[in-house]
Amino acid sequence: MVVKKNIVWFEEVGKNDVGLVGGKGANLGEMTNARFPIPYGFIVTSTAYFAFIKQSNLQSKINELLRIINYDSPNELQQVSKHIQELIHKHQMSHQLATEIVDYYENLMLKEEKYFMQRIANVKVSTKRAKRNKDPLVAVRSSATAEDLPGASFAGQQETYLNVKGDAVLLKKVKECWASLFTERAIYYRHQQGFDHFKIGLAAVVQRMVESDQSGVAFSLDPITNDKSKIVIEAIYGLGEYIVQGKVTPDHYEVNKNSFVILDKEIKTQKVKYIKQGASNVEKKVGKSEGAQQKISDEAILQLALLVKDIETHYFFPQDIEWAIEGDKVFIVQSRPITTIRKQQDQKKDGKNYTPLTMPIVTGAPASPGVGVGPVVIIHSPGEIGKISKGDIMVAPQTNPDYVQAMKKAAAIITEKGGRTSHAAIVSRELGIPAVVGADKATHILKNGMVVSVNGATGEIFKGNVLSKVKLAENSSLSSTHSRLASKLKTLTKVYVNLAEPEQAVKIAKMDVDGVGLLRAEFMIAEMGVHPKEFIREKKESIFISKLTRNLITFAKAFSPRPVIYRASDFKTNEYRHLVGGKKYEPQEENPMLGWRGASRYISNPAVFGLELKAINEVWSQGYRNIHLMIPFVRRPWELIKIKQIVDGYGLFLLPGFKLYIMVEVPSSALELEEFIKVGIDGVSIGSNDLTMMILGVDRDNAEVAPIYDERSPAVLNLLEYIVATCSENNIPCSICGQAASDYPEVVEKLIERGITSVSVNPDAIDRTRELIYTIEKKQFNRIKNKNEDHTYG
Repeated sequence: MVVKKNIVWFEEVGKNDVGLVGGKGANLGEMTNARFPIPYGFIVTSTAYFAFIKQSNLQSKINELLRIINYDSPNELQQVSKHIQELIHKHQMSHQLATEIVDYYENLMLKEEKYFMQRIANVKVSTKRAKRNKDPLVAVRSSATAEDLPGASFAGQQETYLNVKGDAVLLKKVKECWASLFTERAIYYRHQQGFDHFKIGLAAVVQRMVESDQSGVAFSLDPITNDKSKIVIEAIYGLGEYIVQGKVTPDHYEVNKNSFVILDKEIKTQKVKYIKQGASNVEKKVGKSEGAQQKISDEAILQLALLVKDIETHYFFPQDIEWAIEGDKVFIVQSRPITTIRKQQDQKKDGKNYTPLTMPIVTGAPASPGVGVGPVVIIHSPGEIGKISKGDIMVAPQTNPDYVQAMKKAAAIITEKGGRTSHAAIVSRELGIPAVVGADKATHILKNGMVVSVNGATGEIFKGNVLSKVKLAENSSLSSTHSRLASKLKTLTKVYVNLAEPEQAVKIAKMDVDGVGLLRAEFMIAEMGVHPKEFIREKKESIFISKLTRNLITFAKAFSPRPVIYRASDFKTNEYRHLVGGKKYEPQEENPMLGWRGASRYISNPAVFGLELKAINEVWSQGYRNIHLMIPFVRRPWELIKIKQIVDGYGLFLLPGFKLYIMVEVPSSALELEEFIKVGIDGVSIGSNDLTMMILGVDRDNAEVAPIYDERSPAVLNLLEYIVATCSENNIPCSICGQAASDYPEVVEKLIERGITSVSVNPDAIDRTRELIYTIEKKQFNRIKNKNEDHTYG
């Protein structure tokens, strides 16, 4: 049985063998079997260590020394530690064990080749293919059998030896590993934690040495903030000892764990590195130019991030990982659970400043900030929305416009599918209701009537009312203060708001906002509940026009004289089919997202589009001059020509000051933007949600691929900057109304630098966006000012 063996190869053990090979050894075996890129090796087990202690009659001698020690006396601790280690060094290991270690050592390279060839190619490898290598270069790492226990970490208590070469040196280093179990810090730590010194053994990991060009550590969450959406990587030149010892400041990289977009890079200057030279390790100076460069490529950052996520997924727990790069090969040297995750998170914005002292029962993606507590009501279709009462927690597989009435009543919303740009997320933010989306299996895990607490800022759902009312009050106070501060700021770049619900108009209009950059038609039409063609068939067009006019006036009046940009209806066929009469008029499409919608629908159904145009005309006739029109999902310039002809037929271009905008949310309209400008438009609004989806080829509501969706992807950012630059060169206004403007300051900053004239955000993001833009513009002003001063006086 493996449990009785003195020595084992990595693949012979796994994560459940900590008692035999220690935490480090168990994890290396586990990851080897999971086919992660681990430098191969073997482990001299704790069985061998305990046998050595017993055969040498050391336990009674060590116990006697530890029994009389004053643990609070550094001098006594130092003397006892030194004496115990000397006892271990002077006693010989058995001839049998020494011979066995040497035999494993000399067969290491051959065994590695044989094992991996069998694993990869599933073929037998002859032992005649390679010669025994008597002197492979290895690292010897101590691995305590109580290492990385929950609530107690033994990491760093014992020693690691690098560039070990030769039989005699290896045997010496194995004993030094054993002796390191009794360093001063290890003895004191066990005493403080109440661990029996002789119930903890030590295994010695003998691992093929990676002569790393770069090395570092990686965490599968942000170790400072406990942000689980990030992977943090730190990198240096040379061997990893200098990063562990803190002798050099590493580069710091942050990667989004879902989309694998590199979020942040802090490049530090490295002056020295620790490298192998001959048979030893030496410190070497790093040239100024080389030291100031990024230590590993973006490709290597992403390669590491992918490995980190896979390792965390394998262990089902956040991991602290050591890695090394040799040439172009990435190796994982060690992985252990992060044992220092705090129960209380550091204060962060938007309500992310606390976590209850309990584990969430369901998690998903944070979609709308805030906290909601109430009983669960699960619904599976729009036909069940009547089950939702005020204060309920609405749980559904996903939502569409037919759910809005129920959503308005809910204390919080949870969906199993969708991302932060899904229908549920967008509507929740507009309504100011906490929401979590993409909460897998929520309709199965949660039960009707169960009281839960929903944290929309962190994506966590807890059983019971566990969220602190005191903290909620603090958040509210902080939010009010922030709002007052932001309202005093003036910016050149206008801040508009995205809206859909007439009930929200008066409240939002009182905020520090320059107008409505995106007024969605779909929710107002969905509330009528009847397909527009059914109104026409029954000759009740006036009812449709009257209701829509009344809603539009609500917005126009609340925001006057500030502009309100009405985006004409952008229902997709599957959404229109839910309305009364919809099935008669709407085809069944395999892919409604790319189907009959937006401009193409107006061209083929001008009478339906005409109902909306008449409502706009009616608003103007009643004295409100701030409602303008935006056309969604325009694919080609000729479509705009036809749309303009229809709009002109209803007399809207005769209205003084009336403006026509287009949404750029299709790659073709972005790339042909100059042609659209030539046709004639008054401005552009970038719909980053759909544009990102089509650039990346990702359905953001499909949980299988949604993690790839990220507006910060280089391809998306490049096209966004191109759109803004094209508008700026042609002197027409350009805005962005997708989710990127609400969520990503770095995107906003790039677009302001390019000349964007406004951003349109969700209500919850108005104040922080205003403050962000103020900071960006101030920084730009100072940069220009300093540049002019340098030019004047230089």
